[in-house]
Amino acid sequence: MAEPIIELINATKIYTKGDSQIRTLDNVSLTIEKGDFVALMGPSGSGKTTLLNLIGGLDTATSGEIIVCGEHLVDLSNRELARWRAEHVAFIFQSFNLLPVLTAYQNVELPLTLMPLSRAERRQHVEHALKIVGLQDRMHHRPDELSGGQEQRVAIARALATDPLMLLADEPTGDLDAHSAQEIMNLMVSLNRDFGKTIIVVTHDPKVASVARRQLHLEKGLLAMDTTAGVRG
Repeated sequence: MAEPIIELINATKIYTKGDSQIRTLDNVSLTIEKGDFVALMGPSGSGKTTLLNLIGGLDTATSGEIIVCGEHLVDLSNRELARWRAEHVAFIFQSFNLLPVLTAYQNVELPLTLMPLSRAERRQHVEHALKIVGLQDRMHHRPDELSGGQEQRVAIARALATDPLMLLADEPTGDLDAHSAQEIMNLMVSLNRDFGKTIIVVTHDPKVASVARRQLHLEKGLLAMDTTAGVRG
């Protein structure tokens, strides 16, 4: 058995809206092993993004335990959570979130400027990350000079630059055509298989989910199904 990297024990998230309470996650318990590749699936409003945000420390549970990389996240202050995220997690979003005035190199370098690295060390990290995603020849291009698929690869390179233990992706192919989406998922498979990254992807697309080793299906905040795919070749 691989080492657990994520443990949820009766994790519940309730949002208050006016006089009503919305239970977006309802007593979810699960374990995800280090080096796994998990797809979170379910209809809109099922709790997929809430679960991803709780795992990544972007939100806090109303009750229950969330233990990620050995840390009990519910016990951390906002400042401690920010530090923990910077050390362990990187996020990939549907909308890329690249700064349009910066080149690909500068976008990837941005999170590294918050770390105690020299300029030469930052360059090494950036060039390595861009090489992994196959864009070392586009490092001086701005986002408006790149295709959608290339922009998402820059966003993935930015996530990789800090060498996180986990990559958390929320609909990473949602704004891409079918060919670009397939390229992004092939890249995700490589990052999981060849670099040992633990990856969790929120998706509505069965084709995207099919490349994951495990699929978690949520329904109305509940874990409705947990299936493990065959081993990839």
